[in-house]
Amino acid sequence: MSFLPYIALALIAGTLVGVAVGRYPGLRMNRATIALVGATLLIVIGAISLEEAYAALDLDTLVLLLAMMVINVNLRLAGFFQIVGRRVVRWAHSPRQLLGLIIVVSGVLSALFLNDTIVLMFTPLVLEIVLALRRHPIPYLVGLVAAANIGSAATITGNPQNMLIGAASGIPYAAFVAKLAPVSLAGLAIAWGVLVVVYRGEFRRGATLDAPDLPVRPYRPLLLKSLIATAGMLAAFLAGAPIALAALAAAALLLITRRIKPQRVFREVDFSLLVFFAGLFVVTGAIESTGWSERLFALAAPVTGAGVAPLAGVAVVLSNLVSNVPAVLLFRPLVPHLPNPGQAWLTLAMATTFAGNLTLLGSVANLIVAESARSRGVQLSFGEYLRAGVPITLLSLGVGIAWLSLVT
Repeated sequence: MSFLPYIALALIAGTLVGVAVGRYPGLRMNRATIALVGATLLIVIGAISLEEAYAALDLDTLVLLLAMMVINVNLRLAGFFQIVGRRVVRWAHSPRQLLGLIIVVSGVLSALFLNDTIVLMFTPLVLEIVLALRRHPIPYLVGLVAAANIGSAATITGNPQNMLIGAASGIPYAAFVAKLAPVSLAGLAIAWGVLVVVYRGEFRRGATLDAPDLPVRPYRPLLLKSLIATAGMLAAFLAGAPIALAALAAAALLLITRRIKPQRVFREVDFSLLVFFAGLFVVTGAIESTGWSERLFALAAPVTGAGVAPLAGVAVVLSNLVSNVPAVLLFRPLVPHLPNPGQAWLTLAMATTFAGNLTLLGSVANLIVAESARSRGVQLSFGEYLRAGVPITLLSLGVGIAWLSLVT
């Protein structure tokens, strides 16, 4: 009897636990290095061959992720996000309106671009606005990140797990949006309503705002070029062009420049995220090559094949145990064998994304907001986040489950 599958299982479990926690005690390792080391050890012990590891890499997802990061960097350098923030301040005349605009902007932009990028760009801006207005910053920060998570569920390019699902499922961009955009819009409304109720003292009727002046210095040539490239990319998505190729073409267009040094762009690209994904692809490839995926499917089939609600429940629990990207990768070999794979993919996209709002540790976007706020003297604690995070998650999941049960 070979012990290799059990040794491989121990390595896989150790890697996924490390990814979920984000580190190993006493070691200077992050999620990217944990995934890479785990993948390498699995290759070394023969759980997966080097050729199989190369084949396990989903190049469509990696290319799409890289291209979207290049586009986001150019938009930031051009001042696009600062311009949007200034418009939010101008249009908001009350705390409720300010919260609503923050939620709408965060949700829509996260659907178009990566949600982690949106919260990274907007957290300092939101803090600057609400502190200048002498408002309580916590509900606005929770609204920002909850909307980023909810809005990102609407499209294939909204977050990393949806990129994985888009590449694995083959669902066209427009069809994906048609099924999940209504759920995301409802979720944004739920987030606004929950925050207004939970923080009713902050959002009492009759309160007004005196908008601060936010200086903006856009780089207009790059801004115009970035907007044209982004519009062309979205048009290609809706026309049915290969998603990774359309995004790569837009990124390549932005890299043809006489003014912006390439080092400046690539310095802000999160290459550790690409390493993280590549490592996880190999780890989940080892799950298949060692036969554990078949056993996992046999155990999960009675629940995951029972409809939207059971599958969503499993996805939410798994996402909060090992994080949403590994959860999707674990489901990837199982979904094609389910009775309705299309429904299952859409359910995973909705559930693993909405699950990120449950706790402060539920998504990387949540941690980005909390850390950015802490560096500016604002404490978003685990318990404080739960006050709104739990009802937002449960209500939005309920709406998502009901919708997908009807339309898929």
